[in-house]
Amino acid sequence: MYGLDTNVLVRFLLRDDIIQAEQARAAIDWAVKNGTTVIVSLLTILETEWVLRSCAKLEKNKIVTVFRMLLEVRELQIEQEEVLEEALYLYENSKADFADCLLSARYSRLGCSAMLTFDQKASQLAGNKLLPLDIVG
Repeated sequence: MYGLDTNVLVRFLLRDDIIQAEQARAAIDWAVKNGTTVIVSLLTILETEWVLRSCAKLEKNKIVTVFRMLLEVRELQIEQEEVLEEALYLYENSKADFADCLLSARYSRLGCSAMLTFDQKASQLAGNKLLPLDIVG
């Protein structure tokens, strides 16, 4: 089993360095051909979103499209794919940052009743709670 580093995934997705993009594609193809699973972790996804937004200057809708296309790549296994799918839905339908959407989706899948936050936008996601809590009693 192989895990992809963020820089490999970014080259694979953006093809902004043709040589490295081809090396990334060739490595993935070789692994799959030889029966080796290639995994993309949620941490890699999180870092990749930062690169796509901050360095590649992609807009939110383009980032969502890139990640949805990534979910369709047969050769790659996304860690907890359902968490990414939920995070993309939250991100697309809110003003919260992608990181907060990913955290919220992950906590939800872990069985948490809420994510506590000081972030106003993150607190608008269903089930999240803005601190300080209004505790009665």
